[in-house]
Amino acid sequence: MSRQHGGETSAADLAYACMICNRYKGSNIASLGPSGELVALFNPRQSHWRDHFRLNGAVIEPLGVIGEVTARVLRLNAAGRVVRRSLLQQLLRYPRS
Repeated sequence: MSRQHGGETSAADLAYACMICNRYKGSNIASLGPSGELVALFNPRQSHWRDHFRLNGAVIEPLGVIGEVTARVLRLNAAGRVVRRSLLQQLLRYPRS
């Protein structure tokens, strides 16, 4: 959680993220779901990735509303990111589905 939302600047409050995800996430901790409800973004400290996403080729498919909101906010399936993932898969540097 960012300082703006009451978080601390400590190692326990930081998470590893690629530069792109970090830029898109910003200080967001939630977003509106498809029905207009406030939905928390996926938190890897509290949940397992496989409960909210699955890999279909190079596309990250959300499995529920948390996954949908997170994929949208972080733009996980932007065209350039899917192409990059596909190339990394071909080089055996990214998991395959």
